[in-house]
Amino acid sequence: MELDSIYQNFECRNTEDTSGPRTLNHKQNEGKDENRRGSRCLVLMTVCLGLICVLLLVIIILQHIFITAERESLVSSNKITAEEFNQIINSLQDNYTDLTQKKLELETRVKDLTVEKDQLKNSFSSLSQKKLELETRVKDLTVEKDQLKNSFRSLSQKKLELESKVTSLSDELLRYFFISNESKSWSESRKYCRDRGADLVIINTEEKQRFISSIAKERVWIGLSDIETEGRMIWVDKSTLNRGFWSKDQPNDYNRNEDCVELSPAKDPVNNWFDRPCSEMKKGFCEKN
Repeated sequence: MELDSIYQNFECRNTEDTSGPRTLNHKQNEGKDENRRGSRCLVLMTVCLGLICVLLLVIIILQHIFITAERESLVSSNKITAEEFNQIINSLQDNYTDLTQKKLELETRVKDLTVEKDQLKNSFSSLSQKKLELETRVKDLTVEKDQLKNSFRSLSQKKLELESKVTSLSDELLRYFFISNESKSWSESRKYCRDRGADLVIINTEEKQRFISSIAKERVWIGLSDIETEGRMIWVDKSTLNRGFWSKDQPNDYNRNEDCVELSPAKDPVNNWFDRPCSEMKKGFCEKN
């Protein structure tokens, strides 16, 4: 483009208006001028061509430098990218290893959970069976409870009836038993009983022993002694003692002066007999014939 413009300018200068009268000398001068201008144009064109060549050479060199730098940059960039790519690959491999390990752990955990699930299922089945058994047992116990309630009511009723009978019998028995209202010796207490159509009580069964002990509230004389024969206890009706309800270490005939027998209810409801001197003052427990 630059050569075309230079050439056009050169042609324009050669085609300037030459109108008007011309002389021969003038034509010769013009010819010389044209030769000089042609030489100048050639020089100019040569210079321009040289400049253009230099410019092209510079452009080529710059392009070469640019391409070389770009290639080095691309190579460097490719190297960095490769290193990063290797790092990414290594990182991914590590992540894959971790994920594989976690997968194995999860699979193991899943297996364990499956086993636990089966165990829980078995436990649940067992508990369900036990629940059913307990429910059945509760029903049975409820039935038994109702039966026991009915039995308890029945027994309570019978108890009331028996208590009523016992009270009646006790009242009836009390008509046969009484305690003297004065403390006297054994002989005088017996006389007190005999004057009232009775005698000192004779106890030959445990039931009667318990009954007398429950009535007596203090020490009382009973109808037993070895006054006639030392060591041979007999009742006031002359019957021999078959079973005694003696307290521990009794009878001991302390000071060889204990021939009459007392009942001491505070000591024991059963084994509460003691031998005492017959002269001691106590109330007598009387029994009607």
